[in-house]
Parts: sequence; structure tokens; C-alpha cells
Amino acid sequence: MTFGATPSQPGPRPPRRSRARRFVPLGIAAWMVLEIWLLIVVADATNGLTVFLLLLAGVIAGAYVIKRAGRRAWKNLTESLQAGRDPAAPPKDPASGSGNTLPMLGGLLLMVPGLVSDALGLLCLFPPTGKLIHHRAEKILNRRAANSPGTFGDAFQQARMRRPDGKVVQGEVIHDDEPPAPRRQDPPLTG
Repeated sequence: MTFGATPSQPGPRPPRRSRARRFVPLGIAAWMVLEIWLLIVVADATNGLTVFLLLLAGVIAGAYVIKRAGRRAWKNLTESLQAGRDPAAPPKDPASGSGNTLPMLGGLLLMVPGLVSDALGLLCLFPPTGKLIHHRAEKILNRRAANSPGTFGDAFQQARMRRPDGKVVQGEVIHDDEPPAPRRQDPPLTG
């Protein structure tokens, strides 16, 4: 008995891997190699204690930035709830701060050991480059959202059925166009 596809009948082709699934692991590996190489270069130029102190300072600074951004986010949430506003709505006054995403990302990058990640984290925290990164990311995300066929909410609405009494019942419609094929009986095994 043969299982699987025969040479005359090729099986279905496996789905192609997306570019992200192909290149993101390579990019992460290259980034790690670059970080290690830079740490070795700095250690050769100075000494191991300097590298250790640089990494420790990055972790401490990143933790401080994340803690501060988290407190600011909590304060904004409580203020908007007390004022009766929607917490997810953008603030009416853009000068009050556009968000805590970039400071959180910058703090996280500072906490990741390495010099390149520290430089990227500082770019997220520095106001001119932070605004540039924020506007560029917003433009990319808006372009992707405009090109998508629908939102997640639209897909969720389409996947629900409404009953006449107004209740929503989630389910799947199965049409019985043809009766199921009868099960094949294998002969009993004899020893």
C-alpha cells in the first residue's frame, strides 16, 4: 500500500514563504553578529569593564524611561476616564504629547544589550528624530490600512449570523449537496 503522492500525480505545492518570514530571521542574526562585533571592538579599544558599564547604563536608563512613560500613560488614562473621554481617542491637544509608544520602544531598545540597539533607542527618545520616526511610521501604517480590503471588525461582522429576535449566533453554514461517501471496510488482519 502506497501513501502520499505518486510521481504521475504531484501533490499540492507547499505555500510560498513570505519575504518577512524569509528575511527577518536573517536580519536578526546579522544584527546580533553586528552587536557582538561592536562590543568586541569597544572592549579591545578600552577594556571589559567599560563595556560592562556601558551595558549596565543602557539597562538602567531603559528601565527609567519605560517606568516614566508607563506612569505618563497611566496618568493620561486616569485623566481621560475622569473627564469621561474615550481613553483610546487621541488627545485634543497635540502639544501634550502624542503618545508613549516611542518612549517605550526607546527604553526597550536601551535595555537590549548592544550598542546599535542603544543608538536606535536614543534616536526614538530624541525629540526631532522621534517626531520623524512617528510621522514616517504613521504614514506607512495609514497606507497599509488604506490598501487592505477591510478591517478586522468588518471580517468579524461578516462571520456572524443574526437571528430574527436580534440575537447573534456565531456559526458556520454547511450545505449537504451530496451524501457522504460510504466508509470503506478493510479486510481483517490475519496473522
